[in-house]
Amino acid sequence: MAQLIDGKQWALVSREETAKTVSDLKTNGFTPGLVVILLGEHPASMSYVKGKDKAATAVGIHSELIQLPTSTTEAALLQLIERLNHDDRYHGILVQLPLPQHMNEETVIRAISPQKDVDGFHPLNVGALTSGLPGFIPCTPLGVMKLLAYEGISVEGKNAVVIGRSNIVGKPMAQLLLRANATVTICHSKTHNLASFTREADLLIAAIGRPNFITGDIVKPGATVIDVGINRVDGKLCGDVEFSTVDHVAGFLTPVPGGVGPMTIAMLLHNTVEAAMLMANMDTDKAL
Repeated sequence: MAQLIDGKQWALVSREETAKTVSDLKTNGFTPGLVVILLGEHPASMSYVKGKDKAATAVGIHSELIQLPTSTTEAALLQLIERLNHDDRYHGILVQLPLPQHMNEETVIRAISPQKDVDGFHPLNVGALTSGLPGFIPCTPLGVMKLLAYEGISVEGKNAVVIGRSNIVGKPMAQLLLRANATVTICHSKTHNLASFTREADLLIAAIGRPNFITGDIVKPGATVIDVGINRVDGKLCGDVEFSTVDHVAGFLTPVPGGVGPMTIAMLLHNTVEAAMLMANMDTDKAL
């Protein structure tokens, strides 16, 4: 049986660390601020955004949720973002994705100041990650790296396979693993003979968005398996990894729910505090 990596436990540790930093900042008269913009009333998005707002408030971050109707024009959204870019109360700006079809996602992401882009999606932050320069890192891949560090799992010299090539998870995940001196392979929907890669992976990260796609017969015995997928099947949440079969093969395994998900929100809080410290001209490794 695999040793489960408890994302809830480690997210709590991370949030306690963040809360301590926030408390120190407040002692110096400085309160980190986060604003989240949500368009529409999609139940899943509303629940997720409210979770972020609650988590931010719990660690002492000043948090505000701005909810707009789906009929909001792109021009109006860009105008709001521009105003928030110059509002000193907020150090992090997050626009909840996906956006309504009449909006261009890339245009909206580019409108957010790179110094307030706590999601790490702005092209300047993407370029910084690729170049090995300081910048904000997308929360889910950063959360995965934190989980591995908390568990004492080194990736240096290991064969790491990332399944999925999205801009939000797959690509930045591969870059972070390269930084940590892993040998990285990216697999995707066009990869031939996927199992030939996964069976050689010391570290396997599934972020493809297909429920129960990774089965125990294609996992290397003793491998660390990180399940980033969040899917709903018959009303229940499951990941990209078939837990019942992989659990008997892997050495370490993240569950869904309760694995990577809690760390994603914890890293959003971490990035927000880093942004606040940057704007306060304090020591931080995220200076752009």
